[in-house]
Amino acid sequence: MYLRQSERKKAKIKMALQGSAGSGKTYSSLLLAQGLTNGDFSKIAIIDTENGSADLYAHLGNYNVLTLIPPFTPDNYIKAIDVCEKAGIEVVIIDSISHCWDYLLDYHSSLAGNSFTNWAKITPLQKAFTDKILHSDAHVISTMRTKQDYVLNQKDGKYIPEKVGLKAVQKDGLDYEFTIVFDVDIKHFAVSSKDRTGLFMGKPEFIINSATGRKILEWCNSGTNLQDAREKIKSTKNLNELKVLYNQYSNWRELLEYDFKIQKDTINSKEILLNPKSFSTNGGTNHY
Repeated sequence: MYLRQSERKKAKIKMALQGSAGSGKTYSSLLLAQGLTNGDFSKIAIIDTENGSADLYAHLGNYNVLTLIPPFTPDNYIKAIDVCEKAGIEVVIIDSISHCWDYLLDYHSSLAGNSFTNWAKITPLQKAFTDKILHSDAHVISTMRTKQDYVLNQKDGKYIPEKVGLKAVQKDGLDYEFTIVFDVDIKHFAVSSKDRTGLFMGKPEFIINSATGRKILEWCNSGTNLQDAREKIKSTKNLNELKVLYNQYSNWRELLEYDFKIQKDTINSKEILLNPKSFSTNGGTNHY
């Protein structure tokens, strides 16, 4: 048992695309995979649960298809991912993982006894499925169907259902497990609702293409992560150096705002001790 410095070697992206039927999740996933493999479609495999939809885009290139048939058990998904990994596949597209959750819900409903305690039988199955995705040696792109979600709000003494947006057909909170989650609308525009890379966070909606995949691949191979950025911020010795990093990490500014503030205060405190006359009596300084 020992401590070590955090590091991120060449990463394998684990991402998800969620959208309604017809939003282009499969096509967008293939374009992302094209970028992630630098155009080598032989290194791409689609685990297809959508009645052959994976073959609709064969004109793009000679990618591989593994057709998964019911029952869509977590174990069958895991076996399918194993097949892809053993074949040396670099990008596995799982289209879609919503069928796995549908199966688990049906399985839960079929169990006799207490509905609440029966979830203890479902959770390990879902966890094994999720862990297989997250720990895969390949890049994994998972698609999830969405449906309109509703809540019951009380009005004039009555409960009325109201729309609250789209909800993925999967276990609540699963999207937090992915590095990137793209929400794709019916016009094929995507926006990032989750992004640990900082590449797409806060950016306007856009249409996914192979260049998007290449951008993600560069991040995977860069070895740069938030911890690296935080260490660089802490090592700055003056406000000019801090300003350079502030501009450099514009994509991650929201995540690093607190780090910049702390380091700025630290530098200002040291400057006051070394040269108190250079600061006004109220301690005010310009922003970087």
